[in-house]
Amino acid sequence: MDPQTGQSGNELEIIEFYIDELLEDGTSYRSYFGMNVAKVLEIIRKPPVTGVPGKHHAAALGTFNLRGRVLPLVDLGLWLGKTNAGEENDKVIVSEFSGVVTAFIVSGVTRIHRMTWAQVEPPGKYLQAFSHDSITGVVRFDERIVFLLDMEHIIGSMDPSVNLGSHAEGVVEQGGAGYTVLLADDSASIRTIIASTLQKANFKVTKATCGREAWEQLKTWEGQAREKNEPITNFVNLVISDIEMPEMDGHSLTRQIKADPAFKAIPVVLFSSLISKVVFDKGVQAGADDQISKPDLPHLTVRAAELIRKYQA
Repeated sequence: MDPQTGQSGNELEIIEFYIDELLEDGTSYRSYFGMNVAKVLEIIRKPPVTGVPGKHHAAALGTFNLRGRVLPLVDLGLWLGKTNAGEENDKVIVSEFSGVVTAFIVSGVTRIHRMTWAQVEPPGKYLQAFSHDSITGVVRFDERIVFLLDMEHIIGSMDPSVNLGSHAEGVVEQGGAGYTVLLADDSASIRTIIASTLQKANFKVTKATCGREAWEQLKTWEGQAREKNEPITNFVNLVISDIEMPEMDGHSLTRQIKADPAFKAIPVVLFSSLISKVVFDKGVQAGADDQISKPDLPHLTVRAAELIRKYQA
């Protein structure tokens, strides 16, 4: 239980919204989606938009002024390949991901759900492929299914300058030779970018799609180490985990690692776009050895190597 919030460490709140799609036969179909409430700044009516000159993604409608701040406006339905069934009552969700503020048009907003990450299912491979890796989780309610969207992937696909990979340019290759990192992140695009950054610094990387998968991999290595009578550090030297993941979130994964004597030699780094003071404190309580925000990707390899050497010493 978190003493500051009164919530257990693996709880989350998602805001549910929907997109009404116009089908070829003239009827409409409503799809439900969600994102973390902590990343939503506000919900407003659709504002007047100024078009953006030059080449840009079709879903990028332009910009608008929100209390003196110029923000990009994205038609989320269009990005998902849907034709909007009607724009009269559209809502705009203003959100912030990895320090980037973007507004998304949706057909409507329903409610906020409080749940645990254990209630969030990882998407299957077919759903991932069908959605172009834009869905990170599935929540099943009695009357409908809500898909959690990888908003960072969507933003990065439209503007390469805010893509996480752009932050990795200029990373100095150092420190990773001989070290193995277990990387857990539910976003396929972010997993690829972080793994590539670590590999450039000569780390070996094993990837997992969620905390549960990472934990299972750790237990497999533990069994192999026991059978061969070798230290666990012959198999893995560091765990880097996202915080928001289906089935088992990063805080829960960290607590399990730190509670198991078999992994006392393995440091854990939480790496997320959302590290507020409250989230940081939760990471400390879970036992994380370091916490890094995703825009700080260039420093990840250096801090990872330093942490491993510290544990070895």
